[in-house]
Parts: sequence; C-alpha cells; structure tokens
Amino acid sequence: MMIGLAGLYFELSHPGVILPGVVGSNALILAFYSFQTLAVNMAGVLLIVLALIFFIMEMKIASYGLLSVAGIFCLLLGSMMLFNRVDGRMGLAWAVVVPTISLVGGFFVAEAGLVFRSQSRRPMTGALGLIGEIGVVKTPLAPIGRIQVHGELWLARCRTPAATGQQVRVTAVDGLTLEVESDIPEMEPPENGR
Repeated sequence: MMIGLAGLYFELSHPGVILPGVVGSNALILAFYSFQTLAVNMAGVLLIVLALIFFIMEMKIASYGLLSVAGIFCLLLGSMMLFNRVDGRMGLAWAVVVPTISLVGGFFVAEAGLVFRSQSRRPMTGALGLIGEIGVVKTPLAPIGRIQVHGELWLARCRTPAATGQQVRVTAVDGLTLEVESDIPEMEPPENGR
C-alpha cells in the first residue's frame, strides 16, 4: 500500500512520468485485494492516507517540518491499527513497520528540507536575480547608458555619472532598464596571479 501511495504521489507531482503511476496503481490494487483476506481496520487505512496528505502538504506549505512529523506520527498509528488482531489472525509485524516508517518518513523529511532550502534561496533568474549583481559600464552613464551584466548588454540609469569600464551595482529593474549605483568599492586585483 505504501508503494502504491508513493507511486501515485510521484505521478501527481510530476505528470507524464507514467512509470510511478502504473506501478503505484498496480500496488494499490494488490494491496486492496490482500486486505480482503486480512481483518483490516479502516481507521488504520485512513490514518495512513492522512499521513500521505500531510507529506504532500509539507511540499506546498512552509511548516518547517511540523507536517512531516504529523505525517510520521499518523503513519505509525495507522500501521499499528491497520489489522485487527482478533480470532488468531495475523497482524503487521514490527519488522515491517519500523523499516517502512523509517524509509518513508526519512524520505519525506529529506525532501521537505530540500523544498524549504529552495524556497528560502535568493532568486537566480529573472528580474529579482539581477538585483545586487555587479555590472561593467560599456557606454557612459550620464544618466542613461549601457552596462554588461552576466554577459548581456542592458540599458541602465544611474543617478551619478559613471565612466566606461567602471563597475556598478544593480539596485532595481524597471522593465528593460536597470537602475544602478556607481558608489561601490573597487575590487582588488588578485595578488601573485591568484
């Protein structure tokens, strides 16, 4: 069942991959077929599904790991409650529960950490990625001229005049014109070829 839920999660989060969706749906069908022979507690199944929902919400909402902890807790409770141990029927062994929760929980906690780190990182592209970058004046800025940033020529506006070859810092982006400042410290040349 966990393989099925994980496969469907990957197919829904990355549409068009196909293989996780096919494997996940087949695993879920086999899980529901096997549930007929065991005394399945629906509360356990719903807790496991709720755990998956918490893991998916962790990717969309910045909860700083709280939803992952709630998902691991629901996964543990759901696994313990999954089978009714009545009339001598078999239950779920701890040798299955502990590795499954460790692998699934560890995976989602690690993925949540990566998602949080990518959301808190400074933008690298677009208009926001240009702010704070250093450019070189190609035509004098008095107050409008051209500068080169990331190998591209941009129309730039500066409040103070800047000569050709001078370094400027991008402070804002107004359409296709960069607002720059010329009062930045000059970079020191490397010593001894370093």
